[in-house]
Amino acid sequence: MANINLLPWREWERERKQKEFLAQTGAALLFAVLIILGTGQFLNAAIESQDGRNAFLERKIKDLDKKIAEIRDLRKQREDLLARMRVIQELQGNRSVIVRVFDQMVHTLAKGVHYSELKMEGNVVTLEGVAESNNRISALMRNLDGSELFTDPNLKSIKEDPQNPNYGEQASRFDLSFVQVNPNAEKEEEL
Repeated sequence: MANINLLPWREWERERKQKEFLAQTGAALLFAVLIILGTGQFLNAAIESQDGRNAFLERKIKDLDKKIAEIRDLRKQREDLLARMRVIQELQGNRSVIVRVFDQMVHTLAKGVHYSELKMEGNVVTLEGVAESNNRISALMRNLDGSELFTDPNLKSIKEDPQNPNYGEQASRFDLSFVQVNPNAEKEEEL
């Protein structure tokens, strides 16, 4: 038999397979890098797109917040205007009441009594005056209680004033309060 040396052929085959293996490994690595870069680009594009949508939504939310603030301001202005309108309507409705109050003040004034000061806070009227005698103050209180516009007369203080030049020795200074009743309110309640 002849001696054939196959060793160089095996080495060449080994080298060829090793080069083929390195080429395939390099190709796989290159493919993996391309896939990673492509996926990264895709994800970056998706993130940028979502950021754009988020920015758009934030702008719209800010616009809506401004509109909501404007609506709140408008509602507040509306409530203020409605409150003013109610006050004006009450004043218009009660305009004749003030005239009637002063008219009733004159009609309830007893002889021998005069007022020196008159105050009205809300619907409570406070008056100070001088009377000829305590009986005149009692008559004034009865007149106020009998009036349709006044109720609950309350004598806060009474002091003798003998030095009074108009009424003499029995004169008295008094401080009286009573409540003014709105006759329109009773009619509205009946309706």
